[in-house]
Amino acid sequence: MTIMTTDQDYGVVTEDATLTLERLLPGPIERVWSYLVDSDLRRQWLAAGAMEQRVGAPVDLVWRNDELTDPPGARPDGMDDEHRMTCEILEISAPNRLAISWGSTGGVTLLLQEKGDDVLLTIIHRRVADPAVLLNVSAGWHSHVDVLEAKLRGTAATPHWDNFVRLRGDYAARLKG
Repeated sequence: MTIMTTDQDYGVVTEDATLTLERLLPGPIERVWSYLVDSDLRRQWLAAGAMEQRVGAPVDLVWRNDELTDPPGARPDGMDDEHRMTCEILEISAPNRLAISWGSTGGVTLLLQEKGDDVLLTIIHRRVADPAVLLNVSAGWHSHVDVLEAKLRGTAATPHWDNFVRLRGDYAARLKG
């Protein structure tokens, strides 16, 4: 499997410890939106969890990263086979904007914008103050979006855990500089 990561695929961290990651995905926008809000589709690239599409609704996200790719790759030490987190929808405007709370950070906003036949996905993960968490968040979003892109393009993704480990190394070097 060839890894086709380009420099523009990497997220950028601003001074307030906010990660912004952009990726151009094949449309239409309604299809990409469904991968954000439909539990069965979202579990294929990120995490399962029913989502009532209204502000204030809770979302119980369940990550099972070993199920994202076949093979999954070698799970790093310290990573469990399942992770759970309860979030809350802070903002929603289908099919362009979804903002949710996210643990102890400032939350995540996912934006979709049509670009011809493609869709620009922008992920903004705010105020990730702990450098170790920022490293995992950066590599995590990037590797999960790689899986999403492969699903939308109908191609095989790089084994998730192997990609995550590689990207964590890349982001460690980028975040130091």
